[in-house]
Amino acid sequence: MRPFDPRLLRYARTTRAYLALSVVLGAATAGLVIAQAALLAGLIAHAFVGGASLAASRTPLLLLLAVVAGRALVAWLQEVAAHRTSAAVKSRLRGLLLERAVGLGPRWLSGERSGELATLATRGIDALDAYFSRYLPQLVLGVLVPAAVGARILFGDWPSALTIALTLPLIPIFAILVGLAAQRRMDRQWRTLSVLSGHFLDVVAGLPTLKVFGRAKAQARAIREVTGRYRTETMASLRVAFLSALVLEMLSTISVALVAVSIGLRLVNGEVGLRTALLVLILAPEAYLPLRQVGAQYHASVEGLTASQRIFEVLETPLPRHGTRTDVPDPASAPLRLEEVTVAYEGRDEPALDGFSLVVRPGETVALTGPSGSGKSTLLAVLLGFVRPDAGRVLLGGTDLADLAPDAWRERIAWVPQRPYLFAGTVADNIRLGRPGASDEEVRRAARDARAEEFVDALPEGFATPLGERGTGLSAGQRQRIALARAFLRDAPILLLDEPTSGLDAESEAAVIEAVRRLAAGRTVVLVAHRPALADLADRVVRVGAPLEVAA
Repeated sequence: MRPFDPRLLRYARTTRAYLALSVVLGAATAGLVIAQAALLAGLIAHAFVGGASLAASRTPLLLLLAVVAGRALVAWLQEVAAHRTSAAVKSRLRGLLLERAVGLGPRWLSGERSGELATLATRGIDALDAYFSRYLPQLVLGVLVPAAVGARILFGDWPSALTIALTLPLIPIFAILVGLAAQRRMDRQWRTLSVLSGHFLDVVAGLPTLKVFGRAKAQARAIREVTGRYRTETMASLRVAFLSALVLEMLSTISVALVAVSIGLRLVNGEVGLRTALLVLILAPEAYLPLRQVGAQYHASVEGLTASQRIFEVLETPLPRHGTRTDVPDPASAPLRLEEVTVAYEGRDEPALDGFSLVVRPGETVALTGPSGSGKSTLLAVLLGFVRPDAGRVLLGGTDLADLAPDAWRERIAWVPQRPYLFAGTVADNIRLGRPGASDEEVRRAARDARAEEFVDALPEGFATPLGERGTGLSAGQRQRIALARAFLRDAPILLLDEPTSGLDAESEAAVIEAVRRLAAGRTVVLVAHRPALADLADRVVRVGAPLEVAA
């Protein structure tokens, strides 16, 4: 893996300023390291050889304290800049990840594990903290400080500089070799974590079903097994990190010892002065320290680097091509026409839709029937623009939907899916998704039209009652009527319904059908219907998957 991924500059431009600041602060750190070593060597030499008193050494001591304070200030500035940049980059990447997922649409999302994406957007992006706050600053120091220290030692004692120049490259070489092993370990650890996250989310979501069929304990065992694999991979990664630290410490210690033995022998022989010898001995560890720290901090940041690779894969996934036209024909006067529409999903032998054609006249209600898997929901997804046909086209009047901007087209549509999603928020907030700027009275009127007002008023706080994720606290029929209230509030000329009475009891079904009857009045409606009562609302019934699927 590269020490720095240039895609961070492309997707998070805050990184540019941070890198520039890191170079400036790194150069300041290198200068302060050399100044500190020179002042300390001078003080010791004057005290032991020149017999300088404490009063005579006051100025150098104050300068030394100022240099130490300067190093602390530079380190603090680097820490502040790192955390602020990390926060900005994480926020930017999360926004881009969500934006790209929305742009790729439901068809792409259906092929992804939601648990893995959730882990990527949370734990994965958060792991970049160590990359920005530890690894990148140390990487800059690892380039600037050894170069500056080596140059200063070269002017004072070239044999020591030569020893450092010959031994210094061993540290990055061994760090790279160990880093490759650590990267392989971290890749396996991240894949195991993704599997664990996705599997755990699926199990929690399906826990009621698992309990009914007595399979909850089997899934608990499966999660324990995956957790055990994750623990093993984590410990293996830590073992590599600890061993790499040991290897780098040994290399730097041996290298510094070579410099110290050489300078000590030449000091005894009078070939080098005490001040120069002290300067070399103080600076030699500083030449190796940044590179050792680079290797150590790499292991702290490798999880973020691994996650960023997956993030960039998502961000670089090509977006489906969409039209840009915003002049949508009026659905009240333009028929909706599907011409030889074919949709094939990856991994399926047969297409979901195969040359399907249909004409829906303005103000007409068409019910789609057919066996499961015949393509009814896929047809609605095509009309919503979630799925692009592999062949054929969809026309509104004479305008191809592929030429229209998706948002402009969807503004003309109200959609009620088979299992509507209710978000964590109040009842009013969930209804207001149909039209965010709607007033409280408009929200109440929409609930009344959807036969939802009565049960909402009976809730503890009425329309201000908070709901749990996915509408926890409401029955299936109540959730369906909240979704219908959204559609009433949206007041769109085209209405798409995907089996809105599925799984409801007789009373709830009757309430929903009555609400659908009122909602369909004066609108162009395409609904998926399995139950006769719902199909009875339609002007025409079209069977999807029948030998002849053309209706005009």
